[in-house]
Amino acid sequence: MVKRQKDSTRKKRIRKELSKNRTEARKINASTPYETCSEQLSPFGGLLALIKFFDLVNFHKIFNYAYQPTTREPKLGHYSMMVGILMLLFFGFNRIWHFVYIRLDAMLCGFFNLSRLPAASTFWRYVDNLGINQAKSLLKVMSILRERVWQLCNFQFAQIRINIDTTVKTVYGDQQGARKGHNTKHRGKEGLRPILCFIEETREYLMGKLRKGTTVTGKEAADFIAGISAHLPGCVQDVLLRADGEFLCWPSVKAAMEAGFKFIIANRGCTPIFDPDNWYR
Repeated sequence: MVKRQKDSTRKKRIRKELSKNRTEARKINASTPYETCSEQLSPFGGLLALIKFFDLVNFHKIFNYAYQPTTREPKLGHYSMMVGILMLLFFGFNRIWHFVYIRLDAMLCGFFNLSRLPAASTFWRYVDNLGINQAKSLLKVMSILRERVWQLCNFQFAQIRINIDTTVKTVYGDQQGARKGHNTKHRGKEGLRPILCFIEETREYLMGKLRKGTTVTGKEAADFIAGISAHLPGCVQDVLLRADGEFLCWPSVKAAMEAGFKFIIANRGCTPIFDPDNWYR
């Protein structure tokens, strides 16, 4: 007995890209219509609260005031591009390519007044066009937003503690600025050495700097400390600065005293060349 078979037995390939009319939910989750709801909900919890938070703090006005636009003019506008990236981080996605998963989200598309979000490459080209000027303007946006939130939450910290520390970011491949230095987890590998600054009372990120993988110099430490005052809320009157031994040098101490900061710089032992009474007061 001879069985007839088709000439072509190759399996059909599954299309991975998004189809044009893919608007219905595939499984029962937060995006599935329920009872009287005629449109899909967002599967990402807390998104509506985030949108309401933007309206509460007038984030649109703060952004337009402090942000320095890039040379690339996006069709959606600078505000929509940055808010889209912030929402991506809010969802827990850490890669811009993950925009393909939320392009058809009903709440997101309604927020941007679109039927679908732009392609992931659109956001990637915008991020690639950002420079050092935009980094400084984003820190200014964070400072204004922090003061606004403190006012709404009735936070009146007259004295705060600021923690400064350096960390190591191991890099792989030939990247600009990578050096072999203090890297306890990956000894002998090249890395970058960023500086991070946090507010102890609220656990907020205050400011930072991504730098090459060498030890922080006295001038870099002094410049970093001198720039802290510009990012503090207006209610703060007294600041206690805490840093590790890498910031133990006269330029950083001088910058802290000129800014009016109290400071604690940890070190195993040292013999200061200036008056020890003022140092150990």
